[in-house]
Amino acid sequence: MPNLFELQTYLEPLRLHLVQRGLLAALIVAILCGVMGAFVVTRGLAFLGDALGHAVFPGVVIAYLLNFNLLAGGLVAGVLTTIGISLVSRSRQIRESTAIGIFYTVMFAFGALLLQQSRSASAALSELLIGNVLAVRTEDLVLTGSIGAVVLLIVGVMYKELVLVSFDPALAAALGRNVPLTNALLFVLLGVTIVAALQTVGNVLVVALLVVPAATARLVAKPLPAIMGVAAVIGALATVSGVYISYYANIASGGAIVLCACLVFFFTLLVQAGRDRWQRRGAQ
Repeated sequence: MPNLFELQTYLEPLRLHLVQRGLLAALIVAILCGVMGAFVVTRGLAFLGDALGHAVFPGVVIAYLLNFNLLAGGLVAGVLTTIGISLVSRSRQIRESTAIGIFYTVMFAFGALLLQQSRSASAALSELLIGNVLAVRTEDLVLTGSIGAVVLLIVGVMYKELVLVSFDPALAAALGRNVPLTNALLFVLLGVTIVAALQTVGNVLVVALLVVPAATARLVAKPLPAIMGVAAVIGALATVSGVYISYYANIASGGAIVLCACLVFFFTLLVQAGRDRWQRRGAQ
């Protein structure tokens, strides 16, 4: 049992290159999910995040079967899915939630059929289902860092348009903004973020890293930039804690990271509820 009050406990894992790579990749993902998670929570896109998390699955399987980079395969599948959702949902007869449900089931079923054809793929891809930061390779780290930089750059450049379309699409249309195209861009950025998080928290839990830190941040912050910043910090703290827990307890890093983020959420929720109750009593 590691001694939490000894410096050696925190330095020992950092001597291993696999821990260094995994921790750096996880921190990049945490910041990225904090920024994009703010849009997910404020716009109520948790279902889309969950759907995209499953929709990238066939791309990962195909990449494995063709001996390509798994994250690159997931990236292609995620982008194609988000474009498809955006195109189909432009029809007045098909609601956005319906389009998401259709693509989600089709892509996941396709991935399941592909996976069934290869037993070796089933074993090799198990880490991407539950996440394992200690399995991050140098090329995975480079790809994750590149994805993070591109997504954050686009969000920074398109921030005003993304916010305007997200919160007042009618005004955005009146001002001449291309609302469908901007929505499609947001969906693509979300899909790319999910792919970047696959190695860290896994396909199953990726939506939690998007939603939980941002939901926690929304309890204590109101402006969108503040929610993004607080969510990124919470995600980073949960990530570092989860990586150390997974290292010493020998458990899946994805589950450890998400549980740490959930603990922060429930603690913040309890503190917020206690403060509101205290203020009501004071008002009486």
